[in-house]
Parts: sequence; structure tokens; C-alpha cells
Amino acid sequence: MAKYIYEHSNWPNFSWRESEINALFGEVRHLQGKISAFMNSIGLTSKEEAHLTNLTLDVVKSSEIEGEKLDYNQVRSSIARRLGINVGGLVPAKRNVEGIVEMMLDATQNHMTPLTNERLFGWHSALFPSGFSGIHKIEVARYRAGEMQIVSGAMGKEKVHYEAIPAGKVKEEMETFIWWFNQSSQNKHVHSYQNTSRIDPVLKSAIAHFWFIIIHPFDDGNGRIARALSDMMLARADGTPERFYSMSTQIMEERKQYYAILQKAQHSDGDITDWLVWFLSCLKNALLSTEQTLQRIMRKTDFWRIHEHTAINARQRLMINKLFDGFDGKLKSSKWAKITKCSTDTALRDIKDLIDKGILKQEKEGGRSTNYELTYF
Repeated sequence: MAKYIYEHSNWPNFSWRESEINALFGEVRHLQGKISAFMNSIGLTSKEEAHLTNLTLDVVKSSEIEGEKLDYNQVRSSIARRLGINVGGLVPAKRNVEGIVEMMLDATQNHMTPLTNERLFGWHSALFPSGFSGIHKIEVARYRAGEMQIVSGAMGKEKVHYEAIPAGKVKEEMETFIWWFNQSSQNKHVHSYQNTSRIDPVLKSAIAHFWFIIIHPFDDGNGRIARALSDMMLARADGTPERFYSMSTQIMEERKQYYAILQKAQHSDGDITDWLVWFLSCLKNALLSTEQTLQRIMRKTDFWRIHEHTAINARQRLMINKLFDGFDGKLKSSKWAKITKCSTDTALRDIKDLIDKGILKQEKEGGRSTNYELTYF
């Protein structure tokens, strides 16, 4: 079997072919600047809404990549409370939701604070407050003491996808990683890790993500923490804790390629060009798709400004926000009743009232049951 990248004598001296990443890197930096300029030109309410939406998506999608579905409204409410953003209809969040929100906010809001073992252990505790991952008891807030394999398949027919760095070397590997992560991009000190302390933080975000996954220092949660570290470095690249695009949302879209490129790069001899090309392409796609998200947010902000004095009850407000945020499937009176926990008659009255006010309309398709949509799209 081919050697793992960490088994080569030059580990962790990563290398890459600059000619293959330069154009992509330039496009990414251009798009980041474009989005930043746009966000600085709009009002505070729209900016807060964009920040809240993208942080919420980042948290939800990072967990979804690992097969865990979090409640969007719980995540949104938890972030809004912690950031002091005034949004209506806050809902209580479960302990596991509060934990991952806590980690993501620490990574992005405190992006210039040095990374330490203790900080990583705090993130790990936040992810696994009960000490269990599913039904399995795991070591929490400490690096793994056992060997780690990523496997799939039925018992007796398991396929090993990856065998991580031996447990006895994890602490030493993490000390090297943390030292490198904390070096300023402007630091002129030349170090044997091909002076990666001086590279642009966008590239550093990609390397940090890959390097952390290769070490796989924890019993569980490595993917989510790697993505939080990526976001932390991207916040440094953007020069702001405000997040206006979601890398995890795009990774979720490209999940098959994500795992395929990680599996390929883990067997390289230290050349991570393919990984960097994929990461930059994924980041570029995230930046392109965020333009659509921002347009939706602007429409939502404009809507509530126009209807500031319109009589809209709490159920209606909840459903209007859901429709602006991206409603799954078709809106029917039965769905309205279920989501807002009211009778079908009350749901129909709510809907008719919004139709009379020019906010909702019946979809043209018709069919056996009536569907409704916002008039603002």
C-alpha cells in the first residue's frame, strides 16, 4: 500500500506548484474584495442579517457533512443571542447546538487570539458535552490515546480509508501545528516548514484544514474542528470576524469530491497542489453562491422595512422569515399549521390575511392542493 504523507521523511514540509494555483488564488482574492466592498456599502441591518445567516449555515452544514442534522432555527437563535442581534421569535437551543455555536463563534469572533491546546480542548468539550459521540463513550478535551482508522463496510469486510498518525506522536505533531498556525502572515522568520508562516492566510486556511485532518488528534469531531480552523484563518484573510460566505455550505455541496481529494492527498509525498486547487475552487464557488444569498437577504431586509408598521402576527412573521431563508418544498396550509402549531382554520385565516395585504399569493400551478409563495420573488 502507498505510504501516507506523514510517513515520508520530509513531513510536514508541504509543497505545491504555484503555477497551478495562482490564477484561482487571484480569483478568490478578487471575489473576497468584491463581497467585502458590497457589504461595507449596505445598511447595518442587512449586514447583521448576512452575518447571522452565513454563520448559521456554516454551523448547520459543517454538522450535516458529518451526518448530524441540527435545527436551523435553534442554531440561528443561539448565534443571535450570543452576538446581541435583535431578531424576533428566538427559540431555545439544545445543548449540542449551543456547543458547536460556541466553537464557531470563538473561532471567528476571536480569530486573532492564538490557538492553544487548551482552546482546542474547549472546542472539543463544547462539541461533546455529554462525553458521548452517539452511543459511544469517547475521550473528551484531550488528544486521543488510541490508534485511529477511518473504515467503512460491513463487519469482516471493512475497507480502511485512512490510518492516522500513531497516538504516541499526536501531542508532538499538534505542538508543531499550533506553532505554525500562530505565526503571523507577516512574520519574516524563516522556518524549515518551507516558511509557510509567511504565506497568505487563504492558502494557510487550506493547509491548516488538511494538516489537522491528517493528524486526526481527537477521537471524534476532527472534521468540524478542521473546518472551524479554516474559518478562523479565512476571518484573518478577510480582516473581520463578520462572515459573509459559508465554506461549509459549499463543502456539503461538493462532499463526494471533498472526501475523494482528501483520500488522494493523504498518499502524496508532500506535494498538496491537488488539495489546494480543490480547496480554492470550492472557496471560489462559495463566494459566487453567496452573491445569491446576499440578494435574498437584501430583499428580506427591504420587506421588513416596508412592512415595519403592517399588522403581522407572530405565526405570520415566523413563516415569512422561513420563506425568505429558503423554505423546503411547497408551502401549504397544512404545513403552516404544523410549523406554527395552530389549527388548519387558523392557518388559512393567517394565509388569507397575508394575501389580502399583498404579501402572499397562490402559486399558478394549482393542482389538487393549493400552494402559496411570497409576492417578493
